[in-house]
Amino acid sequence: MARAGVIVVALCLILYFVLTGQWAFLYLVSGEPVGIAMGVALIVLPLIGAWALIREIQFGIQADRLGTELDAEGGMPPAETELSARGKLAKSDADPLVQRYTSEAEAAADDWRARYRLGVVQDAAGRRKDARASIREAIRLAKVRPASPRA
Repeated sequence: MARAGVIVVALCLILYFVLTGQWAFLYLVSGEPVGIAMGVALIVLPLIGAWALIREIQFGIQADRLGTELDAEGGMPPAETELSARGKLAKSDADPLVQRYTSEAEAAADDWRARYRLGVVQDAAGRRKDARASIREAIRLAKVRPASPRA
């Protein structure tokens, strides 16, 4: 489902590039200072959007790859408590689990698996920003020095 959303957003961005490119050209050739400034803005802003989209796609691919690898090893965190229909932890259950996985990640500072598990638990706890940061750190650690698979 998420991949379909990424494809739709990417196609919309391409359509946006085409349309804004046409408008940018018209503004640039107008010869008016305001028109030229708007034309430049219509070129620069979509490039920033494209850069952001590419970064998010890269993050998604890398996170999915690590998640698949960790799941294949049997290293994903088990569902220790009841999850809501949206896959979230109850607030009363979330804090102790996040604290435990944070301690484990801090104890194994160079292990991308511990950091990824922390990200999964943070996401289930509704701490999206923290989860993304933890998974980004797991990606960085996996690139720097992948930990050997656990027996």
